[in-house]
Amino acid sequence: MAAILIGNWWALALRGVAAVLFAIIAFAAPWATATVLILFFGAYTLIDGIFAFIAAQRAAHQHGRSWPLVIEGLLDILVAVIVFAFPGVALVALIYVIAFWAIFSGVALVYAGIVLLRMNGHLLVSLGGVLSIVLGIALLMQPGAGVVALSWWLGVYALLFGIVLISAAFRLRHHAPL
Repeated sequence: MAAILIGNWWALALRGVAAVLFAIIAFAAPWATATVLILFFGAYTLIDGIFAFIAAQRAAHQHGRSWPLVIEGLLDILVAVIVFAFPGVALVALIYVIAFWAIFSGVALVYAGIVLLRMNGHLLVSLGGVLSIVLGIALLMQPGAGVVALSWWLGVYALLFGIVLISAAFRLRHHAPL
């Protein structure tokens, strides 16, 4: 494996450059980045729905019980249609799902922290829950900011990932045969 990576150090560098370019796009155009991501999700659900129908047809030929797969396929395709017809709405809906998840998990963490406080004095678990609740409320109040933040965090990851790959590629280049 090492010999393959060393011999193809340039491919690793190109992956890094692609990641850095993606990061620049994510920072410069966060709404476009998030919209493309939600459209990829729509494409995935469409393909998944088609394969669910294929699986349902095969299941019907074998043992006759295919209705769960048909329902899954219908739901997948319905989600795909909604995402393609209203990508902005789907994107904001995703932010709302994240917001409610943050609030509910935050409440659970606050409760767990209170239980732990009685036992061991661990206030940090409750603090984590409070932070989660604050995030959820902030996302509910400003879902557009959540979309931008999601794109920027993805951009930060891509930038760091790209820098690491480029650095690794140039270190490997020194070991490559001439």
